[in-house]
Amino acid sequence: MDTVEKISKKVNALIEKNNDAYQGFKKAAENVDSFHLRDFMMDEATQRQEFAARLSRALRTYNPDFDPDTDGSFTGSMHRAWIDIKAALSMDNDESVLEECIRGEKASVDEYEDFLEDYPSLHSDISGAIRDQLSHIKQVLDRVKTLEDLH
Repeated sequence: MDTVEKISKKVNALIEKNNDAYQGFKKAAENVDSFHLRDFMMDEATQRQEFAARLSRALRTYNPDFDPDTDGSFTGSMHRAWIDIKAALSMDNDESVLEECIRGEKASVDEYEDFLEDYPSLHSDISGAIRDQLSHIKQVLDRVKTLEDLH
């Protein structure tokens, strides 16, 4: 497989991850009691939708023949189901949902960092988008950890 195809598939995996995060944050917003957390989760859902769109545009420019994924992954669907189950069984829904958000954000950070490690010299809209998005995801991870400590 040539490098363009490998990079395209890895970017597509990040698009899937963002689609999963979009759905996950929406699901999390449905399961929290705090209006503040609900607003935060919906803002992040919107942000992840925008991340996926930006990566899709960059991928189309980089490899016009590649068809990016517009849905999430099976793993993401399972994670959202787990949020529902955990929230239903937990006495503190907000803390349980925040724990799941932390788990999802850590997975996103790992996937983004793996991409940058595999393709450190890729100069394009793709690497710029990935670096910007990774920075945002790390900030959100820190914020969610802080919110969890407060609950």
